[in-house]
Amino acid sequence: MAEFKTDIEIAQACQKKKITEIAKVAGVPEEYLEQYGNYKAKVDTKLLKDMADKPDGKLILVTAITPTPAGEGKTTTSVGLADGLRKIGKKSIVALREPSLGPVFGIKGGAAGGGYAQVVPMEDINLHFTGDFHAVGAANNLLAALLDNHIQQGNSLRIDPKQITWKRAVDMNDRQLRHIVGGLGGRVQGVPREDGFEITVASEVMAILCLATDISDLKARLAKIIVGYTYDGQPVTAHDLKAEGAMAALLKDAIKPNMVQTLEGTPAFIHGGPFANIAHGCNSVTATKMALKLSDYAVTEAGFAADLGAEKFIDIKCRMAGLKPSAVVIVATVRALKYHGGVPKDELTKENLEALEAGLPNLLQHVSNVKEVYGLPCVVAINAFPTDTKAELDLVEKKCNELGVNVALSEVWAKGGEGGVTLAEEVVRLCEEPNNFSYTYDLDMSIEKKISAICHKVYHAKHMFILANARNKAKEIEALGYRDLPICMAKTQYSFSDNPKLLGAPQDFTVQITNVKVCAGAGFIVAYAGDIMTMPGLPKVPSAEKIDIDENGVISGLF
Repeated sequence: MAEFKTDIEIAQACQKKKITEIAKVAGVPEEYLEQYGNYKAKVDTKLLKDMADKPDGKLILVTAITPTPAGEGKTTTSVGLADGLRKIGKKSIVALREPSLGPVFGIKGGAAGGGYAQVVPMEDINLHFTGDFHAVGAANNLLAALLDNHIQQGNSLRIDPKQITWKRAVDMNDRQLRHIVGGLGGRVQGVPREDGFEITVASEVMAILCLATDISDLKARLAKIIVGYTYDGQPVTAHDLKAEGAMAALLKDAIKPNMVQTLEGTPAFIHGGPFANIAHGCNSVTATKMALKLSDYAVTEAGFAADLGAEKFIDIKCRMAGLKPSAVVIVATVRALKYHGGVPKDELTKENLEALEAGLPNLLQHVSNVKEVYGLPCVVAINAFPTDTKAELDLVEKKCNELGVNVALSEVWAKGGEGGVTLAEEVVRLCEEPNNFSYTYDLDMSIEKKISAICHKVYHAKHMFILANARNKAKEIEALGYRDLPICMAKTQYSFSDNPKLLGAPQDFTVQITNVKVCAGAGFIVAYAGDIMTMPGLPKVPSAEKIDIDENGVISGLF
């Protein structure tokens, strides 16, 4: 029996190529490359302008079923698919998000793929990488400091301390910072007020970084950030505080996409990392567009399930950037489907066709949404596990075929690109099919109607109830001229509903909208569903307890 190796052991044993070699494979001239050591580099955004006349490749979106503790493997599948496309002679590039330190040290662990379908250097990618997240946090907190300093120094803008909406940010799961009181200790220590922190990936600055097209667009978007309101109820922006120039200066390198490689030497862009349950959940527009210009097939992923990441990818990112996917891959595992069917985590390795059939509606509803709501062709990728039985795999295939969707067994975790050849061939076939790409709603609808469209068409809720306070805020936002912005839902990732305990494809539920906020710089309106938080906490046994480094600098415990 082959010796089992952890993800980090596989990554550390890989013979990486110099990043200059990977850039040549991708077609990036050396003058656009800014190296961070031997295996990482940033690519100057000027490359996009210089390639403006070059045709785009095909855009492939990888999404998944509703996540469970059993795992699904979107990033692993994305990496393996890009490698698989290379195996069948196609020029491919994968474009992913950067991992947040919160999940790395929390409950999820790293986010660089797994097994033999990973991006490397895995440790660097999961720990600090090229410093983009720190730059985002610094820009976010500079704005917070300028805001509080303005109030301290006389408050000529007449900002109401009780109507400040801007929070500080840190890239760590730290529940202690969710609600704080600052400015204590006397007059020279600032103005006492309630405050709080968000995790950096929930910051509007992160969303802006991922949606901006260049430095000028970045600065213009930063200027529009609303930090709070005056005593008269008028919005106060970062521009009013003269903050956008310094903030953009802090982000001048962070806006450039990062290039690394897969274990098999496929070029990979990893850039930006907004969460998909509380932000828009996609890597940067710049990295995606660069991948499209440099490849025939650009593979990208959107966070969590298709009701969150894929919906925001389409209704926010594609709409803003003028992107159009050619095909969608929906990742599922037999184990996760059985979990949706009511099987406890410790019993998922046993064959259970009854539970599998009970959990399959979750997958089938995501498939139906992709086909019917977004009008896109899709394939179901079953991320293979040794405990999957033929009868279970046959049942999944039968149910998907009934919806006119093929199933491809993905063995990329164990076999790398070779295990993704079948999936790659089906994706290439789908990319040649015509599609009826469409959005969930029209932008000229009211804020409440757009939220309702997502709840009913994507979540399949029976009712959507918006609390009076949230309805009033929506009307205020419309009165300020922001009616035509898309919606960014903040909702639990564990269910189609706003209740994380409702697994599978629940029916007869109501989504409750508790708050609405405009992110004028990012260009969307956040609608909060149920009890959703923008600062996670650490679990009882954090992943950080298993991470270590030896005297030779070799890191262990990342997975």
